[in-house]
Amino acid sequence: MLKLDGTTLVVGLGKSGLSMVRTLVMLGAKIVVADSRYEPPELETLRTEFPEVSCHLGSFNPVVFAGATRLLVSPGVAVATPVVAEALSRDIPVWSDIELLTLLTKIPILAITGSNGKSTVTTLLGKMVQLAGRHAAVCGNLGVPALDFWRIEEMRENAAKPLELYVLELSSFHLETTYNLNARVATVLNISPDHMDRYETLDNYVAAKRRIFRGNGVMVVNADDQTVMSMLEPKRDVLRFTLKEPHGDDYFGLRRIGGTTWLAHGKESWIATSELKIIGYHNIANALAALTMGYAFGLEREAMLAALRDFDGLPHRTTLIFERSGIRWFDDSKGTNVGATVAAVGSLPGKVILIAGGDGKGQDFYPLQAALSDKARCVILMGRDALLIAAALENKVHINFAVNMEQAVELAAQCAQPTDSVLLSPACASFDMFSGYEERGFLFAAAVRRLFEC
Repeated sequence: MLKLDGTTLVVGLGKSGLSMVRTLVMLGAKIVVADSRYEPPELETLRTEFPEVSCHLGSFNPVVFAGATRLLVSPGVAVATPVVAEALSRDIPVWSDIELLTLLTKIPILAITGSNGKSTVTTLLGKMVQLAGRHAAVCGNLGVPALDFWRIEEMRENAAKPLELYVLELSSFHLETTYNLNARVATVLNISPDHMDRYETLDNYVAAKRRIFRGNGVMVVNADDQTVMSMLEPKRDVLRFTLKEPHGDDYFGLRRIGGTTWLAHGKESWIATSELKIIGYHNIANALAALTMGYAFGLEREAMLAALRDFDGLPHRTTLIFERSGIRWFDDSKGTNVGATVAAVGSLPGKVILIAGGDGKGQDFYPLQAALSDKARCVILMGRDALLIAAALENKVHINFAVNMEQAVELAAQCAQPTDSVLLSPACASFDMFSGYEERGFLFAAAVRRLFEC
């Protein structure tokens, strides 16, 4: 088992930090916890389970960091944080929980990142793996922290079916401090500006994403995204997915035969888009990405196609929640950046009434103008950066402002006409008004139902 001499400082508590503490205790490490918040999530659980662990709360004390042999940082703590940057300058190891996982396991990893679609592809690939009869942990940025699965596996005795595979959703935040991933198969789904409040430039964000390709595994790339294609490395096995015709056996793409569009591998048509439950070309791209990764790992074709037929998407991702009088209401609260909202708007037929706004994370909202100028019947803006979005739209569409979700839904209902779609896709993070995108989506759905119950 991995030996961790000296003091390991866990930086940032929460779900990820608590998982790291539990794992370090199991490894027999000496642990100290630091968090810039006075009452971080999971603090009471930590104190109950590990009263012996020293906690330094309220600010990052340089003296505490100076005494650490290594840092394990939660995804919410940037490497640019002064005390973390100073530790790096002294060649102190700074790891993510995923980096610790790579040092603890030799089980193959399938790794997914990108600006949009990560959770959908990770979940879909996990279903493909399951139907293929493989025992996999589907985790990372999605749901249960990866180290929790590692500990469970270590504590199991005489397991009838040992863990065979990790399917990991990884954010750029994870990848900043992950060095030895060497995934068996890895993908960057797409790149659009996101988290510009954390990264000085788009190039810094892209550099974090491309770290997923460190190693010698198969690279799965989006042939329609030039930024992703610029990440190709020499002497590596590469598979591509595209919404265009596939050029050869190293491509998955779309083939149109008669009036039917097929997901295809090279010259072989595998499954018609009409057999899928998910909607929109962005979800077709997600399906192609999952197929490409599954194929690269050697999953059986029929198991992958069965998963595609059964998968109806994830909550808060262009999910139809209500329909009345020919107007459909869609919850895409997980659309937390401009690229996601552009994709969601483009996935719906006819006119769209868009509800958007929140914490823009330093993004450029200008790409929304082209997506909405001919498509939107009106746009309803709310939240901290509503005026910034309005300025980017430059009066190309009719705009209303709302003070809360209830009013936004009422304004949308007044604007909508039969065959229109009302779409909550904020292009922003939610924390200026809500606890997270889940609460934002739930409150949207509740407001819609209340409106029609009156």
